[in-house]
Amino acid sequence: MSTEAPVASTSALVGGKAVPQQPVYCAVCSFPPEYCEFGAKKAKCMSWLEENHPALFAKYYSESALEDKLAHLTVDQRKALEKDLAKKEKKEEAKAEKEKAKMSSAKVVVKRMERSKKKYVTSVHGLHHFNVDMKKAAKLFANKFGAGATVSKTPQGEDEILIQGDVGDDVEEMLLERNEKKLVDVFGGKITEDQISVIIEEPKKKTAATIAAAAAALVPAQGTNH
Repeated sequence: MSTEAPVASTSALVGGKAVPQQPVYCAVCSFPPEYCEFGAKKAKCMSWLEENHPALFAKYYSESALEDKLAHLTVDQRKALEKDLAKKEKKEEAKAEKEKAKMSSAKVVVKRMERSKKKYVTSVHGLHHFNVDMKKAAKLFANKFGAGATVSKTPQGEDEILIQGDVGDDVEEMLLERNEKKLVDVFGGKITEDQISVIIEEPKKKTAATIAAAAAALVPAQGTNH
C-alpha cells in the first residue's frame, strides 16, 4: 500500500514558485484516492477517479501500479483480499438498491388547511424521506412567499413544514424544479410529480343534528314555576 500523501492532479507555478494544491478526495467514499481500493464502493470510486483525475487513476490503479502493490502478497492473501472486497461491494450494492426502492415509494404530501374564514395554512410532509434539510427548506419557502414557514412535528412525531397561506401549487413547482440551483441544492432535484400528493382539506360541515343541538343549547331551559 502506498504511503505517499494525497496530491492534486495538477500543479501550479506563481512567480516561479510552486504553489501547494488542495489534496484530492474521492467524491464517492471521501477517502484519498490511494485508499479507495479498501472501501466498499471500490468500483464506483475507480470510475469516478478515472473520469475526473486520470493522472491519479494511472498513478494508483494502472496495471503496473496494482502489480507493485500486490507484489508482496501471497496467492492466498490476494484471494482473501479479493473475496473480502467482493463481499463488501455486494453488500453496498444491496444497500443502495434497498435505499433506491424506499426512495421510489416515498411521498411528499402538500396539504392546504383552512384555519379560519379565508385564512389558510399549507402543510408539507414527507420531505424527510428525501434527506431534505427541513430548516433550509422552511427558509426557502419563507423567502419565496414572504410568509411564515416553520418546522413542526406531526402527531406521529415526523417533521413537517407549515407555511402561512394557500401556496400548494407553488410548493409543488419548487419541489419539481430542475434548473434553479438553490432549489436543487435543497430539494435534491429528484422528486418526481408522481411522488407529490396535493390535498385540499375542506372545512368540516355542520350536520343537521349538530345545528339542532346547538340551537337547543341556546333555548333557556323551561322551569316548573308558574
